[in-house]
Amino acid sequence: MRRRHEKRNFHIYYSDGKAYSEKQEIKQRIHRLEKYLDSCVGKECVPFGPEIRKYFHLNYKKDGKTLKLAEENTSAVEKELSLAGYFAIVSSDNMTAREAIELYKSRDVSEKLFRSDKSYLGNKSMRVHSDEALSSKVFIQFIALILRSRIYIALKEKSEKMLKKPNYLTVPAALKELKKIVMIRQLDGVYRLDHAVTATQKIILDAFGLNEGNVRYQAKEIENILQKK
Repeated sequence: MRRRHEKRNFHIYYSDGKAYSEKQEIKQRIHRLEKYLDSCVGKECVPFGPEIRKYFHLNYKKDGKTLKLAEENTSAVEKELSLAGYFAIVSSDNMTAREAIELYKSRDVSEKLFRSDKSYLGNKSMRVHSDEALSSKVFIQFIALILRSRIYIALKEKSEKMLKKPNYLTVPAALKELKKIVMIRQLDGVYRLDHAVTATQKIILDAFGLNEGNVRYQAKEIENILQKK
């Protein structure tokens, strides 16, 4: 049960991209309302909703029912536009604004993954035949999402430290690049790395605190295990 006086932390953010899209949406909405009101001029219209009354000054004829003129409430519209791009995150945990936004983004990615990528969950059905199997499958998927979230944050932090934003520091691109690190069986029967770690792969590995030496060490360990079989 949540305590009544639990502390809340408010983090306020601003995004240029979000501001632009929201301003466009507001302007389009005002334009649609204006066209609708133009079609109502000289007619007896049903009572207008709060949105129209908020953004327009409505003038009626003497009967009080026939719309005579609709004028844009510029102060209300400008106030709405001035708020575009701002958003807040409320947290009960004590964290910095950066930590809060990164956590929000990682959770947002996971939620979108559940909603949009049905194939990740096995299309529309879970394709299991028992409650135990269902529980196990959902558990594994949640573990996968947690790992994906950690990978996303690590790559994001690495990208922010670089002067240029490379396109390979996204989760799908990074995993695709790291999959190229493979071992093959050589002519002498020993498994070794197929090729040296590339510059791109080194940057990706660095995001996780790893380097080429870690890769070669793991490759050597795998080689020793395979030789014993």
